[in-house]
Amino acid sequence: MGVRRKARELALQALYQIEMSGQPAEPAFEIFYNHFEVSKKSGPYARDLVVGVNEKWDAVNKVIGRHTENWRLERISLIDRNILRIAVYELLYQDEVPDRVAINEAIEIAKRYGTDESGAFINGILDAVCNCEGKENTSSNKNKLVE
Repeated sequence: MGVRRKARELALQALYQIEMSGQPAEPAFEIFYNHFEVSKKSGPYARDLVVGVNEKWDAVNKVIGRHTENWRLERISLIDRNILRIAVYELLYQDEVPDRVAINEAIEIAKRYGTDESGAFINGILDAVCNCEGKENTSSNKNKLVE
């Protein structure tokens, strides 16, 4: 498993813990990082994802909400919701991560941690996010999605 995949999985686990416990993101991530077996190579990117998702929480949730037909964010499973948050954060704010990579990684993580339907559900939402401007996002237009 690649370093970035492991970082995304760690970020998913940390975001799950944060949402369940209501703890602030950075201290909660430090507790998670120090108490569980975390790869030293994947830890920094996992931290970046957790902190980034936390900082852009409202904008990321707003984008997800616009592309989930008949589903309020609260109705989406906690695992799927946090996988979507990580992927949407990467799509919108991580220019060095190609859109296809962010989507494929989210789908693979959903297949591992979610339900049988999670991969297809997440794929549909992320595809809609990428296509909301009628084409796949480029670095120059990624931030248009959060307006």
